[in-house]
Amino acid sequence: MRILDAIQSGALRLLSGFPQQPSGLRIQVGEVTVEAQWPQASAAPVAGAVPDLPAPAEAAAGQRVPAADPVIAAPSIGVFYRCPEPGAEPFVAVGDRVSAGQQVAIVEAMKLMIPVTAPAGGVVTAILKQDGEPVQFDEPLFSYRPE
Repeated sequence: MRILDAIQSGALRLLSGFPQQPSGLRIQVGEVTVEAQWPQASAAPVAGAVPDLPAPAEAAAGQRVPAADPVIAAPSIGVFYRCPEPGAEPFVAVGDRVSAGQQVAIVEAMKLMIPVTAPAGGVVTAILKQDGEPVQFDEPLFSYRPE
């Protein structure tokens, strides 16, 4: 179990240090080696760009994300989860105030639960991905209005 914990914490530290998501990762701890590879995104997302996505059920019908609103992006390729565990309340909803560093979601990658945190304080203006939906590195997940 200690080896798996070391692998998980090492992978998270390594992934957070890359300016872009790598195409593969190999970690060796003692006699245990873990390798992971994933496809590269076909086009690099533009920082701050918000794709034209269907609005989640929580957003008002026809609501569009203002182009000027900054976004909270996915820290890794994986699966987006709004709740800390199945059946629990979401971390945040539209209209909630968040502070810098506050956890707002989880991205699961290779059984690693990677926290998604707000880069700055503000009010959540839109949720851009559905719970359980696959996401790419740096893909916008939330928009917010800074305060």
